[in-house]
Amino acid sequence: MKIEKLDLKGKKTSIEVLDKIFSAKVNHKLISNVLYKTNANYKKRRAKTKQQNEVSGPTSKIYAQKGTGNARHASRKAPIFVGGGIAHGPKGELAYKVRKLNKSEKKQSIASLISDKNKNKNLIIFNDFNSEIKKTKEMNNIVKKFEITNSLIILDKKSKDKIEKSARNIPNIKITDVNHFSAFDIIKYKKIVFTESSLKELEKRY
Repeated sequence: MKIEKLDLKGKKTSIEVLDKIFSAKVNHKLISNVLYKTNANYKKRRAKTKQQNEVSGPTSKIYAQKGTGNARHASRKAPIFVGGGIAHGPKGELAYKVRKLNKSEKKQSIASLISDKNKNKNLIIFNDFNSEIKKTKEMNNIVKKFEITNSLIILDKKSKDKIEKSARNIPNIKITDVNHFSAFDIIKYKKIVFTESSLKELEKRY
């Protein structure tokens, strides 16, 4: 299929792209599953309580097993006593399972999300940036001109080197490349922007 490509002056041409990435069937269930796993892995679970075997103190019985008229007890480290171990408490970061994403899930979710952006006209393709943009003001004018004020901008290496410094102080703009973005990034930003070279790199990967 063909989609629209722009230069910085606003001149429109077309570019051939792969249907399986830019007009794929949107799998909402898969996207939801990928986002759930991604968010679960981002969380840091540092809370930890001491188990019975980790509480400091003597392990001797507090009184005889029989003859006292009281309930049977072992040491004061039992969970039912104040200062004892905590039963079923959080066990720290290492005790939690990392949710794994396979390559097929990642690729299909990215294709679904990019297709959805394309369908809703939130996908923009630029020519590669051939000249360096040094000033933030100049880059900000480009952002406003093409209405990409809330965007994930995925660039090839040469284009990234030319505009990254001028764009990093602009709010709600993220500059990255084809190796360092996720389904969560595409969901977070309203629009997604590619250069011609970064788009070709994406097609090779997917």
